[in-house]
Amino acid sequence: MSELIKKNDSLDIEKTLRPYPESGPDETISISPAALSQLDPQDHLLIDVRDESSFSMGNIPGSRRISREDLLSGNHDLPKDKKIILYCMFGVLSLEAAKTLNAQGYNAANLEGGYGRWLVQVMQQDADDRTRLDEIEKSLRKKFKKEIMSRFVRAINDYELIQEGDRIAVCISGGKDSMLMAKCFQELKRRNKFNFDLTFLVMNPGYTDVTLQMILNNAKLLNIPITMFESDIFDAVYNIEKSPCYLCARMRRGYLYSKAKELGCNKIALGHHFDDVIETTLMSILYSGQTQTMMPKLHSTNFEGMELIRPMYYIREADVKRWRDHNGLTFIRCACRFTDTCSVDESNPGATGDSGSKRLEVKRLIAKLKETNPHVETNLLRSMENIHLNAVLGYKKDGVKHSFLDSYETGSEV
Repeated sequence: MSELIKKNDSLDIEKTLRPYPESGPDETISISPAALSQLDPQDHLLIDVRDESSFSMGNIPGSRRISREDLLSGNHDLPKDKKIILYCMFGVLSLEAAKTLNAQGYNAANLEGGYGRWLVQVMQQDADDRTRLDEIEKSLRKKFKKEIMSRFVRAINDYELIQEGDRIAVCISGGKDSMLMAKCFQELKRRNKFNFDLTFLVMNPGYTDVTLQMILNNAKLLNIPITMFESDIFDAVYNIEKSPCYLCARMRRGYLYSKAKELGCNKIALGHHFDDVIETTLMSILYSGQTQTMMPKLHSTNFEGMELIRPMYYIREADVKRWRDHNGLTFIRCACRFTDTCSVDESNPGATGDSGSKRLEVKRLIAKLKETNPHVETNLLRSMENIHLNAVLGYKKDGVKHSFLDSYETGSEV
């Protein structure tokens, strides 16, 4: 599959390539990406039914976006005398829309495997391009040195995230943040300022074949020597109705800690960035009634001797996106198998999803506040460094709650 995958006993490559549930081709109305490439663009219309955010992040050239809801309700101007090819991320939602259009007299087809499978074919063509790799690595040393590499190093120094002799498992989900983190670690290692070892760890929790292949292709293109192992997390949380994302995240971390320790690592590195930190801080206040933040490093409570570090702590998401787009890279947006059946249009202020909706609300709130206060983001982070204990009603430490009344009568400050 890829020379960059390190073999281990827990990995069976053939087993990792799982088809997306219920995404098999409908022979009567399906077309493969290979067959699509042979068609004359003038003979058909390409319709992307994904949400606007997904469409803007990447689409098949020549496509037009029409929401699945508009297609199903008839709110469109598609002709009946021209072939219409629909696609979503994995070819699931678009299949239903294609069937509906055909029943209404249109000549519609569904792209097998959707945008994901089409993208995998394109990425496979780029994976061996060493010139692209050189340009991508050079961009971190030149164009994005200030916004990305300098902030990466500053977080490591400020919070003492790496010590001499550390063995760090760089945890890669396949998204833009973790892939960039891996490249930053490689650049830091190249500078050889002090001795530490890296293992680039990818867990396959039940990825679709398309998602897994995208991760493998990006790892090959970016020259990241990944170590992959399997878990059954997606199967375990698939039927959980309440907070499946929270449970999935907790289980992922446990598996990563366990595998990292097995491989001889003493730390795992996660790709949470500056925006994740301040959004989590505000979400905690607004939705949980408590003041806490996402820490730059933590001791594991369940895996003795293990630590979690977040070296992307100072890097803005906008700069991650700029780096991605500058280099023409495409990463998975979400590896969850719910992604293509619970799509939320992030451009719609009324959109609601599951756990992602609250974070989206907070992201929009911060953006709105920034219109009148350009320092609001920095101030949110600084607020977690400047908590005045003599000016709070109470606080918790090591699970014990303390009140300002505890020392009020004595006149002493907390």
